[in-house]
Amino acid sequence: MSIDPIERHLFLEGIFLRFGHDFRLYAEASLNRRLNSLLTRFQTDSLLKLLQRILETPALFRDVLPFLTINTSEFFRDPTFFRALRENVVPVLKTYSKFTIWVAGCSTGEEVLSLAILLKEENLLKRAIIHATDINAQAIKRASEGIYELSTMQTYNRNYTSAGGTKNPSDYYTAEYGLARFDPALLENVVFSEHNLATDAAFVEAHLILCRNVLIYFNRDLQDRVFDLFTSSLAYKGFLGIGSKESMRFSPSATHYETIDQDLKIYALRSDSATVRNQINRGVQP
Repeated sequence: MSIDPIERHLFLEGIFLRFGHDFRLYAEASLNRRLNSLLTRFQTDSLLKLLQRILETPALFRDVLPFLTINTSEFFRDPTFFRALRENVVPVLKTYSKFTIWVAGCSTGEEVLSLAILLKEENLLKRAIIHATDINAQAIKRASEGIYELSTMQTYNRNYTSAGGTKNPSDYYTAEYGLARFDPALLENVVFSEHNLATDAAFVEAHLILCRNVLIYFNRDLQDRVFDLFTSSLAYKGFLGIGSKESMRFSPSATHYETIDQDLKIYALRSDSATVRNQINRGVQP
């Protein structure tokens, strides 16, 4: 079904004004696919009719939000990325007595747990505070539980080994009733919270930010906004990891970063970018 641009605009404006979730700068093609799925789910051919139903019954928005967000994730996704973290980022993190990591767009938590396992194997987990954020409260709740379908563990096992894991993959979870329950100690230093990359401000100074396979769903203006947000959130010489299909090449923020691994999209904030970071925090145009 073709999505009428005017209806889409009015629908997204209504969602933003009523609930504060801003999808207005999401990539059009991807957003249209999700809106079509939403119309099918609610058995209507009109976004305006659906908006009216949501405004009349706000509780419906809990069912709408998962259609507007992307909650696909995987343990140790792109294993070579995690190998690169071990080789290029972990040695720097080891120089800190305490450090902070922000996993933005954490979805249902697979990447957070992957990172926690890597840090545990490097004897760094107890030094870390990990902020795991997402726009979707339901996804955050599932992530905080650390429980997954046992059928997904085959992918986990394969990726864990390819990512350079040093133990038996099953050492980190117990299997029962068709579910894999990860060791709760892995999440002791993880703070789960809602955060909207499209509207919310910086809230942490992080030594490492991971935001992988999220930016591909944003248009260029929103991507630039998020890169500014990350720049203002990184500590001195902090690291940024984005998805393999994403790029900051054409973003104004690119000049503030050194490339650590171009193929795997790992960057470090340039040491001379502290002034720019402070300007962004003060709302000054660099």
